[in-house]
This record gives sequence, structure tokens and C-alpha cells, in this order.
Amino acid sequence: MNWTDGFLGEITVCDRDGIVVYMNDLSKKQFAKYDSEGLLGKSLIDCHPEPSRTKLLEMLANPITNSYSTVKRGIRKMIHQTPWMEDGEFKGVIEISFEIPMEMPHHKRD
Repeated sequence: MNWTDGFLGEITVCDRDGIVVYMNDLSKKQFAKYDSEGLLGKSLIDCHPEPSRTKLLEMLANPITNSYSTVKRGIRKMIHQTPWMEDGEFKGVIEISFEIPMEMPHHKRD
């Protein structure tokens, strides 16, 4: 069993050219509305409008992290995009997206 298929969030991975090389079950379900054939083997760059497109291109050129929260159709999500590294080599970008409550505690632990 692949543990990512049981993860309650979307996990999408693209290579350095922006081509989708992995999607867990929830990612496939989430993005099915954009392409009924699935996004595996297709370009994520083509799926992103500006300014997201420029940010993705920046992340593909340089191994940087991008995190933010968003609200769409009344659902708040945390988006974390981070470099996919293998043996010290930058291979692409991993995006992890999951629902978060509209109001949630923030704990400062110094």
C-alpha cells in the first residue's frame, strides 16, 4: 500500500520541466475536473494562470519553497510547495494541499 493514497490531502509531484510524474488518489480526484484523462504526463505550467504560472516557473528554475493558505468555495486550504530533492539533486516540485479550519489555534512555542 502506498501511504500517500491514505493521506487526507492532495500530493502532486512534477519534474523540473513541470511535467506531472505522481499524483495520490485525492490529487487525481481534485484535478479530474481539469482533465478527465488525468494530469499524469502533462504540464502543470499549462494549468496555472498568472501570477501562479510565473511562481511555478521560478520554483522550477530554483529550488525554493512556497507556502500559503487559500479559500475557494468556502474551503480553506494550506498549500505547501517544496523542492523534490533526490541524492542532493533538484528533481522538481512537490505540492501538498490539505483542508484547514477557517478558525484555528496558533501556538507559539519558544
